[in-house]
Amino acid sequence: MAETIKTTVKEENKHEHAQTHDPAHEHKHEEKKNEVKTEKTEKKEVKKETPKVTKPVVKKDKTIVRAPSVHMSKRHGMYICSFIKGKTIDSAIADLEQVIMLKKVVPFKGEIPHRKGKGMMSGRYPVAAAKLFIPMLKNLKGGVIYNGMDITKTRISTAYANWSSRPARRGGQRGKRSYITLEARELIK
Repeated sequence: MAETIKTTVKEENKHEHAQTHDPAHEHKHEEKKNEVKTEKTEKKEVKKETPKVTKPVVKKDKTIVRAPSVHMSKRHGMYICSFIKGKTIDSAIADLEQVIMLKKVVPFKGEIPHRKGKGMMSGRYPVAAAKLFIPMLKNLKGGVIYNGMDITKTRISTAYANWSSRPARRGGQRGKRSYITLEARELIK
């Protein structure tokens, strides 16, 4: 019984709407829609006519990576920087992986035990510092590729380590922190 009441109410609403419906009013709405569509198409045409101004792509000749606060000794960072300077990025990564496996020695100065290596008196295996340098070198390689430089002609031109702000430790000691800067340039032949 409730279903029949609902259907009769719906039918009555349809009849009332049909009586108040004006066909001329509907025609006005269609005209407004057509006007809006034509305005939108005109705006699109205007946008197509204006040419886009593009800046000329300037090829960069260097890429820099900075690591402002790395947990390593400044001394280890300094010797690794001198070890990788002048090498290609891929060869520097390969050499540091050899250092991690204790196959290649990083030359150090001072009263340090002697290690087997060509042209060096003393050296060490700074494994922890080498593990921190590899992501920096990969980041440098990504920057070289992004800047459109030739990866085979690119060398690490500048690499240095400085003191960074060091956190205080127990007993008034200072923690180890270094500021590492690596720069790669493309060789012009």
